[in-house]
Amino acid sequence: MFISVLDLFKIGIGPSSSHTMGPMVAAKDFRDRIQSFVANHTVPSFLQVRCTLRGSLAFTGKGHATDRAVTLGMHEYTPQGLANLNVNELFQKLWQLNTLQINQSTVIHFNPAEDIIFDRGEPLPEHPNGMIFQLLDETGKTLLTETYFSIGGGFITTLQEIGQLVAPIKMDAVSSCGFPFDSANQMMKMSVDSGLSVAAMKRSNEMERISEIALNEGLDAVWDAMRTCLENGLVTEGRLPGGLNIKRRAHALYQQLQSNPEKANLNDWLCAYAMAVNEENAAGHMVVTAPTNGAAGVIPAVIYYAVKHEGATLKQVHDFLLVAGAIGGLIKHNSSISGAEVGCQGEVGSASAMAAAGLCAIKGGTTEQIENAAEIALEHHLGMTCDPVGSLVQVPCIERNGFGAIKAYTAASLAIRGDGQHFMSLDNCIAAMKQTGLEMSVKYKETSLGGLAVSITEC
Repeated sequence: MFISVLDLFKIGIGPSSSHTMGPMVAAKDFRDRIQSFVANHTVPSFLQVRCTLRGSLAFTGKGHATDRAVTLGMHEYTPQGLANLNVNELFQKLWQLNTLQINQSTVIHFNPAEDIIFDRGEPLPEHPNGMIFQLLDETGKTLLTETYFSIGGGFITTLQEIGQLVAPIKMDAVSSCGFPFDSANQMMKMSVDSGLSVAAMKRSNEMERISEIALNEGLDAVWDAMRTCLENGLVTEGRLPGGLNIKRRAHALYQQLQSNPEKANLNDWLCAYAMAVNEENAAGHMVVTAPTNGAAGVIPAVIYYAVKHEGATLKQVHDFLLVAGAIGGLIKHNSSISGAEVGCQGEVGSASAMAAAGLCAIKGGTTEQIENAAEIALEHHLGMTCDPVGSLVQVPCIERNGFGAIKAYTAASLAIRGDGQHFMSLDNCIAAMKQTGLEMSVKYKETSLGGLAVSITEC
């Protein structure tokens, strides 16, 4: 099994990897297909694009800016390309256009307010995050169509491809890398047999596809984006968009800690750092999927603390990301990182496990201790629901990232003080998360139909 660390950690924009970044990528892909279709077929003078959102995308797409994402993608924008732009200003211009200029002679009608449909009927059977794109003529006849699924972390797949998946993600062949571990037990055995650390094995796998220079540059870019996002969040005040009138808190908390550092503890710093990231994500600004947007604050917070307070080096940051990527790949391969599939245990739970493993590694942990750290962190997120209030990634998502970072640090500390031997394996814990997600009511899987999302009394 192989999934690149540079695919798992994607630079993009908030507020959601599955509901914003994935649909944007899908819309851009369908736009590209339209261009190819128009270039190779005689088409009528009137053409129209329609996008129908199904399942979780329909229920919480408004709050997660899915309609904005589809609009941006249909106008050829990508998540990474928007990272440093004023997205709100750009979106307002595009929303008013009502057409797509495909080439000099072909204009397609696309009115986002009417042509993006939130269908709250039954979800598509293959996945809860479904999108059906259509190119129509003036009679409503479909000339071109594609169905996409946003499968978590900004990854998408088509209807044809999803039936070929042996897991919730497309995987390269086992023979495609030198250390093709697809379970934590295999990872530990390969580490023992080779004498290499998890970071070294992951680096070796990556370098079979790209050069070491490209890998290091990619890791640098990921960390730079994480740090920039976090530091932007620490200095920004105001209230978050969406209608809940939620006040940003990271800036005030950070100021308190800086003015009275002798009274600040580990938990305070981690919460300030994690919340800073997720406030930026909730505002729709630049963020890195880690492994998702909803859980984007956990890993940057732990790394930032290690760098700022414990003197971690850039080499250690690289190793942290490689190890976190290895664990994230195992979770995505054997379960899911999508809140719409398994609830928040798959988002913040996965991020906490990845952060715990990365921190344990740079503190000198053995492969067995790294596996133990990831298991501890994931175990104590099992059953966590995804029930965002108002369909927004604000309550409870922002605070939850702080607690995920705290659990990650605690898990790494416990594992380092042990010998790596423990009762419950990471593989079994991942399997438990998958089964728990399968049995979890759809009300608690990013639909805002239950839990905190419906527990508000408005006066």
